[in-house]
Amino acid sequence: MSSTDDAYEVAVVGGGPAGLTTALYGARLGHETVLIDRGGGRAAMMADTHNVIGITEETSGNELLQTGRDQVQSYGGTFERGFVTDVERTDDDRFRLSTNDTEILADRVVLATGFSDERPDPPLPRNAKGLHWCLHCDAYMFVDEPVYVMGHGEAAAHVAMIMLNMTDDVDVLTRGAEPTWSEETDEQLRAHPVDVVHEDVTGIENDPDSGWLEAMEFEDGTRREYRGGFPMYGSDYNTALAEGLGCDLTDGGEVDVDDHGRTSEDGVFAVGDVTPGHNQVPVAMGQGAKAGIAIHKSLREFPRSTEEIETNGPVSEDEVPAIAPHLMTTAVAHEGHAGGPRGDTTTENTEAPAADDD
Repeated sequence: MSSTDDAYEVAVVGGGPAGLTTALYGARLGHETVLIDRGGGRAAMMADTHNVIGITEETSGNELLQTGRDQVQSYGGTFERGFVTDVERTDDDRFRLSTNDTEILADRVVLATGFSDERPDPPLPRNAKGLHWCLHCDAYMFVDEPVYVMGHGEAAAHVAMIMLNMTDDVDVLTRGAEPTWSEETDEQLRAHPVDVVHEDVTGIENDPDSGWLEAMEFEDGTRREYRGGFPMYGSDYNTALAEGLGCDLTDGGEVDVDDHGRTSEDGVFAVGDVTPGHNQVPVAMGQGAKAGIAIHKSLREFPRSTEEIETNGPVSEDEVPAIAPHLMTTAVAHEGHAGGPRGDTTTENTEAPAADDD
């Protein structure tokens, strides 16, 4: 596809860890790539980053995401701040993405639109200082501390039992709702040292200096100490764009994808929290990497097939390299370039063939 200001090979919708990694692979593998992000998202809510090798815990979610955007742009990727309102397939089998103030054409589209956690009613602890959304990220913080799990369904009961691996003081807070977990789960829960508190929360006590949760007050006048906990009310998956393109969804409401992020619609990929699996930063990055490689294989010029060679003849020297001139300029000037940063735009393709791994 010829390059214009609003035409790309790869368009990524959503700038969380999954979308950023897909865009990074797209740019580094020589494809004109645009990342469109409206801002916010679950990763941006992180006060600290846990379970990501090489990233120190005091790194906030916003710092992590900004570093990712800087990396994508350093390799020639384009970043656009905006909200994609619609994606449609064009007559020539591209994709037209509409934002609030522009339209973008792309050969491949990647949906990294995530989900929103369903929030319980106030009063609530402060986010990341007593209110936590990721069990596997934050359970370590509450070893040997009093913990609550808020909810009345299967997930709440099971997370409460899981937290007993970390602490001996766990309550389920149903907030006045009748439990909806199964009889089998009820029998299982009763066999674990977990208190089920049915009264609703009427007040929150926070440490005046740190802001961290200290205790909750209940409508029966009781007070229970907690250091933190997890609301388990489900997820609202952002699948409107996927559904508009005809992508299949799972029974759980996520976009159905294969192991490389391919959806049921050709040319449409989905990665990260909008797809099934663990909602973890490293998992999202892995999904983005695998999708980026799959997209590269679907777009790259070489190797040409034997059928194409038979029809059109061998590849001529003036057809290589296939990388766009402006991406070549960026690559040879990049500090990570094998020949050292250079200001010129001419280079010889002397790289040895890479293994074609999946």
